[in-house]
Amino acid sequence: MNNYIERDIPEYIEGYGSVVPFSGAYQNLVVKRKTSVKESSIGPEDKKILESIDEALDKVDIKDGMTISFHHHLRNGDKVFNMVLERIAKRGIKDLTVAASAIFPVHAPLVEYIKEGIVTKIIASYISGPVAKCISEGSLKKPAIMQTHGGRGRAIESGDVKIDVAFIAAPTSDDYGNINGLNGKAACGALGYAIADAEYADRVIAITDTIVPYPNCPIEISQIYVDYVVVVDSIGDPEGIVSGTTKITKDPVGLKIAKMASGVMEASGLVKDGMSFQTGAGGISLAVAQELKDIMIRDNIKGSFASGGITGYIVDMFREGLFQYLFDVQCFDLKAVESYSTSHKHQRMSASMYGNPHNKGSVVNKLDIVILGATEIDTNFNVNVTTASDGTIMGGSGGHSDTAAGAKLTIIVSNLMKARLPLIRDKITTVNTPGETIDVLVTERGIAINPRRQDLIEKLKGTNLPIMTIENLKDICEDLTGKPKDIELKEDIVAVVEYRDGTVIDVIRKS
Repeated sequence: MNNYIERDIPEYIEGYGSVVPFSGAYQNLVVKRKTSVKESSIGPEDKKILESIDEALDKVDIKDGMTISFHHHLRNGDKVFNMVLERIAKRGIKDLTVAASAIFPVHAPLVEYIKEGIVTKIIASYISGPVAKCISEGSLKKPAIMQTHGGRGRAIESGDVKIDVAFIAAPTSDDYGNINGLNGKAACGALGYAIADAEYADRVIAITDTIVPYPNCPIEISQIYVDYVVVVDSIGDPEGIVSGTTKITKDPVGLKIAKMASGVMEASGLVKDGMSFQTGAGGISLAVAQELKDIMIRDNIKGSFASGGITGYIVDMFREGLFQYLFDVQCFDLKAVESYSTSHKHQRMSASMYGNPHNKGSVVNKLDIVILGATEIDTNFNVNVTTASDGTIMGGSGGHSDTAAGAKLTIIVSNLMKARLPLIRDKITTVNTPGETIDVLVTERGIAINPRRQDLIEKLKGTNLPIMTIENLKDICEDLTGKPKDIELKEDIVAVVEYRDGTVIDVIRKS
């Protein structure tokens, strides 16, 4: 069957189940009751501290077929994921589902566990490195499920993803399981992605390398959710948090794109006192933030909040008074960690508070402007940030689809060509963010506005910005690169791409 954006989706997918097709960004309003949580209690004499991960696995009675979860605040510096799976593998456990908020190259040992049948299903919002390649080649027994950050929070809270045991990498913990990410040898800042896991998993194990006296304040994850605490030598390397571009581009093309994007923002009328803003950690996106900073200083504009995974650059804008508050689901670098540790106005938010479309109000709904990237975009403004042009998994939506759906103005910034491949295509390899939620595409050769936004088209008519149709931009691109050949993928489905509401927006086939 074809879903709302004309992607061919089976009605039933082996290893996934019956498919609810994507029907539009704001159409699936069926909100499920929050799932019940398996409770337990302890007495005054009971202790939570355990001697080892193996003892914790005994306590939770780890067994075949369970769903275990991890969070990614240590990003490419994480050690807990590999440490736990190694101990589970030694027991001969099979058929596990790993529900990780994200998977990075550091998690390469998972490849062998997949091939050995220890892990047969993966649910994540972002996957890169050897595990992504392994899934793309069809080694995982059941299709991986790619979710958005807000969609993951929704799925856990609704019971669509039921976690048996959550493993929380805790930079600091006390002996009763009060956790925060502010201090410790592997301080990583906000622990927003671990909140749903802690609150809704049947059993929760905190793994820490820094025990502090009770109570460990401020408390990000409370003792009331934590069953056991295990102390290890190291939970990870905080330097690995910085696993991506967190510096402003110096490329003249990228700077030109940023300058044009700032022109679009100004013309929209949204750059004014009280504005809210989010941008990614890429070089061009941060250059847009620099342009916005200059405008705000020039016009004495004071914003309300900036949000997302916070970078040091956004922290600088916050400290200069350009934004009153920061909403942070994860810290992207060590300056952000330091800011989160020292200012109560730098506020942690859970993934659900960030972008869950089925709660009583997520932060993305209050965003004025969001700046996003794209691997590919089609002439209907549908965006791919999940797969490379050859069909292999190389990322995932993360908060892309969540913020695009919520913000008043969603701008995609990108070079028109990437490695001599065109950005704009008639049909992109994978769709993760629907075109109805994308307002503007800014490239070095010109700017395309979604025809749905006639109001923006009218506002930008009087500017000197190079406005054109997306079809015009596509023609310019193909004059430079030639028309790309369609890639040939096999019929086997290796991953299912869920929209933030849990409907299926696309599938990824074996490369």
